[in-house]
Amino acid sequence: MEQVHLFTKKLKPTHISHALSFPTHALEAFSFPEGAHTTRFEAVDATDNIWGFCLSTRLTGAHPKPVLLRSSWRRFVEEKGLVPEDRVAFFMERSGEADGMIRRYTVRAQRKVMILMGQDVWVDVEDVPLYGPLN
Repeated sequence: MEQVHLFTKKLKPTHISHALSFPTHALEAFSFPEGAHTTRFEAVDATDNIWGFCLSTRLTGAHPKPVLLRSSWRRFVEEKGLVPEDRVAFFMERSGEADGMIRRYTVRAQRKVMILMGQDVWVDVEDVPLYGPLN
């Protein structure tokens, strides 16, 4: 299986309290039913939990402005204890020929735990207790 990085986003307060804005370029990794502006997909996290998300685009306007709807995104935020400045990363794994392609999505929730030699060090939030708070 080939893994493709879809995007990584550092979270802002509105991403925590509302919806997660989704980069337009990542839409090509999802199939929408004909005439629909929403699609549901599942993503597996670092602990093999499966999360259901609803991806939506605008009905009108020149730009689709995709978002993960709050109704599906909020549970993930709460369960992971996400706060502003954390980040999420989405990946897609695909296998098979174009016609019979199987897609599997993964999601990572990460927190910066230190700066080492001028570089941010990020770990999955499930592992943060091992590192302690960043000071």
